[in-house]
Amino acid sequence: MDPFTPAEWEAVALSLRVAFWCTLAVLPPAVLTAWLLARASFPGKILVDALVHLPLVVPPVVTGYLLLIVLGRKGPVGAWLEDWFGIVLAFKWTGAVVASAVMAFPLAVRAIRVAIDAVDPAMEQAARSLGAGRIRAFFAVTLPLAAPGVVAGAVLAFARSLGEFGATITFVSNIPGETQTIPSAIYAYIQTPGGEGAALRLTAMAVALSLLALVASEWLARRVHPVRFRPGRAPG
Repeated sequence: MDPFTPAEWEAVALSLRVAFWCTLAVLPPAVLTAWLLARASFPGKILVDALVHLPLVVPPVVTGYLLLIVLGRKGPVGAWLEDWFGIVLAFKWTGAVVASAVMAFPLAVRAIRVAIDAVDPAMEQAARSLGAGRIRAFFAVTLPLAAPGVVAGAVLAFARSLGEFGATITFVSNIPGETQTIPSAIYAYIQTPGGEGAALRLTAMAVALSLLALVASEWLARRVHPVRFRPGRAPG
């Protein structure tokens, strides 16, 4: 196999950068949303649950087009961001982060919610009976016990970002050096005569990165030891 060209390495580096920032952006709201869906009761919960998981069932191109309508330079939110903060997302690598985050968010929420559901609510109630508030009980009891699920959610978000194509190419296009990630680069190469070698190299890299992410997830899950709440003292 021929060595990677600078353009191919650029696509790999951009994919890793997008996946990294996507994971950081997704985790906090995913943890909060998972906790709300697992523990809270409020009107419209079923609708919120459906909206969270909507990107999993609609075509990614539809998601990308909606992002373009809302966050594009002429969209209501995109125009406001540009006018007030000088932030442009459409056709920028930061827009690829947003598109990947939208697609990865429901996967992260599902993994974390399953982990929170597995935490015995009696543990949280015991912590609160010993003086811990709702927030402190969450950080001292629920989150540590659900840590393997949080790790799984983070890896799923990272891997989903690496493989994201439809929403990304619709929202930010396929601009070499700016928005061309591994999937969009593969798509461009297979459309170009003589590009099969580059497409094969990037495919091998995508498989290797995904496998590495799965191995890292398994290793981290085994290294994470949930903090056990000890009755008789307030957690902290």
